[in-house]
Amino acid sequence: MPATRRSFLKAALALGVVSPFARTQSKQAADQNADQELWYSKPAERWLEALPVGNGRLGAMVHGGVQLERIALSESTAWSGAPATGEVNPGALSHLHEIRQLFFSGKYEEAQALCGKYLPGHSKNFGTNLPLPELQLYFDGIGEAKAYRRSLNIEEAIADVSLRSDGMLFRREVFASHPDHVLAIRLTCSGPENVAFRMEFGRSILPSTVSTSGRDNLIFDGHAWERMHSTGHDGVALQIRAQVIAEGGMVTSAEQAMEVRGANAATVLVAVGTSFHGGNPEQLCMQALQGAAGKTFAQIRRTHIADYQRLYRRTAINLGETPSVTRQQPTDIRRKALENGATDPELMALFFEYGRYLTISGSRADSPLPLALQGIWNDGLASSMGWTDDFHLDINTQQNYWPAEVCNLAECQIPLFQLIDLLRAKGRETATDMYGAPGWVVHTVTNPWGFTAPGSPGWGIFVTAGIWIALQLWDHWTFNGDIEFLRTRTYPVLREAAEFFLAYMVPEPKHGWLVTGPSDSPENWYFLPSGARATESMGNTCDRTFVYALYTMCIEASKALSVDPEFRQRVAVARAKLPPFQIGQHGQLQEWLEDFEEAEPNHRHTAHLVALFPEHQIAPRTTPELARAAEVTIQRRMNAPHWEQSEWGRANLVVYYARLLKGDEAHKYLVSLIAKAADDNLLTFSSGGIAGAEQNIFAIDGNTAGTAGIAEMLLQSQGGEIELLPALPAAWPNGSIRGLCARGGYEVGIAWSNGRLVSATIFSRRGGITRVRYGDALITLRFRPGQRQGLRPENFRHNDPESNRPGRMR
Repeated sequence: MPATRRSFLKAALALGVVSPFARTQSKQAADQNADQELWYSKPAERWLEALPVGNGRLGAMVHGGVQLERIALSESTAWSGAPATGEVNPGALSHLHEIRQLFFSGKYEEAQALCGKYLPGHSKNFGTNLPLPELQLYFDGIGEAKAYRRSLNIEEAIADVSLRSDGMLFRREVFASHPDHVLAIRLTCSGPENVAFRMEFGRSILPSTVSTSGRDNLIFDGHAWERMHSTGHDGVALQIRAQVIAEGGMVTSAEQAMEVRGANAATVLVAVGTSFHGGNPEQLCMQALQGAAGKTFAQIRRTHIADYQRLYRRTAINLGETPSVTRQQPTDIRRKALENGATDPELMALFFEYGRYLTISGSRADSPLPLALQGIWNDGLASSMGWTDDFHLDINTQQNYWPAEVCNLAECQIPLFQLIDLLRAKGRETATDMYGAPGWVVHTVTNPWGFTAPGSPGWGIFVTAGIWIALQLWDHWTFNGDIEFLRTRTYPVLREAAEFFLAYMVPEPKHGWLVTGPSDSPENWYFLPSGARATESMGNTCDRTFVYALYTMCIEASKALSVDPEFRQRVAVARAKLPPFQIGQHGQLQEWLEDFEEAEPNHRHTAHLVALFPEHQIAPRTTPELARAAEVTIQRRMNAPHWEQSEWGRANLVVYYARLLKGDEAHKYLVSLIAKAADDNLLTFSSGGIAGAEQNIFAIDGNTAGTAGIAEMLLQSQGGEIELLPALPAAWPNGSIRGLCARGGYEVGIAWSNGRLVSATIFSRRGGITRVRYGDALITLRFRPGQRQGLRPENFRHNDPESNRPGRMR
């Protein structure tokens, strides 16, 4: 049954948390699931109004029309392109030393020219994920609609449409079943023999044919071919097969369509198969449909909910009460009200849960690919412009998985780890051919075929992209403590990356610091002394941060595994030679080795702030001057005219200010993320007019990174301690959360009232010792495996003898 605030309260009590939900039980029953549902009083007219469902591979956007239901289909492996060779520029290695010497000599324009000529790779068959056609249902017998309601219940992962016409109630349920590998659509009517519709596929950009099989199967056969990002004849073969199961009435096949007449109810099962990794599309579809068709709809639905809730119910959140008059409004009205200054903490909580919903729906342990730029969904816009719907490794793919560990969805990262394994294998060729170095390297963008070469100057020559994405492996280790995972998956990837950078980096002549380059600081530009613009450089701050992180991870991992002492020493020596962070002439954190002026002060990227998040190399308590410089950097960006707002950029501001321990600022940018960078279906978008986009284009990273940002405001665990409510904003004076995870194998529940901690519980999966912080007070707890401990404010009134900090309650 759906979780209510009462059931949430029971769960919180089980954790030992006295939840503020205890004071909300007088709400009307109609409000009970307001924080678990998106709902609307009219059909979707645009893609960014439709509602997403997914099973980790197969995605659908449900529009909910009255006479015409449009379900836009997508599938994660529906990719154009193919594996290729010769993607590294053949002139790169022979000109690498010359380019570096030009930079060191201050001949930036000459160096920049050679970068543009000899460094970009060749990606003629790169490809993109492509949208599949709509499945369209044309309804007979439905006239004027009354009492229309369209919703997405994220507690059950089911989209629902209900309406009344001619005195009868018509209803549709749509969900994507992970256990049964199908999209399931259920159509019912309160009156007998009144379910009637024509089913066909909408227009497709793919070369394809449509046929029928028997009286109940509609089949789309096609190829994921296109010419913008590939040859036009490379890509997977695919099949979509929709099977109609009617209860009563008659099912007939028409030309490229199926028709149902006079049924009491009907179920449509949709399967998609592709030839990715040698799959047989027809066989995959037939297997899925044969398995699902042998079950009742109720069985498929029940199994789907149980499978989904096993992940979803691990975490729950309350950020306070929204006024009832606001809570009862449709979601699109509430989002617009937020844009106009309304207060709606329950919408914030819904956004948090929605990010978790999208993660579960888009990325499962057995998913063939990780979340792409648009997750597993596809609006047809990113794939038809210069970006492609691919895996961007200069922040976007990382943001897709930021909430996975902290929000208790660790296994959802497994498809990403598989992609990293592919990049490691393919990146060896790029390391050798382009840089003459051992190990592996990948640059700004990649695809399912393992592309690791650079892209164009200005954005594509980002040499530490592989380290950034490999941080997700390290997080999985630090959050879960699986020593075999460290030994067999994480450390080999990191060690081999370190071998590359040990060979690749060179000393700069002024100080002898080891630096990377030529490389971009994604994706910003600076002014040369001549006034010209440039982007590549030697030793940018972003690269320095990630190399420091890589070497530190290798040192810690080799110690934990008791291996490679000589290698550990080499890495430690190299780490000591990295450049320090520098504060520039404006008081900002310097982005480049030299204090260049930014050519685009309003630029959307702040790559040098990765030292603040996701890294912990800059923090208010440990490096206060650098933390202030990081904040100056943010303020200069935001105060520059015409800031290039993006969904992921706004989400960055949330996590940055959470790490700066400034909850009100983090909340301000969270509100702006939902109000200004999310559409009516709460999916985030990259704004038209920015980065080459002509219109708003869906990108999932704002949703997932926004969820991670909320988690960071309530719980942090970097730096060897668990901090409770580190950036709690004044806008959330009362609330609770359970099920968040902390590094070290801990699960945490917290409740607060009037802006102060009420209680917390910490559960240790592995046992161990950890420090716990609230405000300036720090205590040490010792756990047995499987032990749970409760905390209250009085536990923090006296400081831990091991910490030399004055005790003070927030």
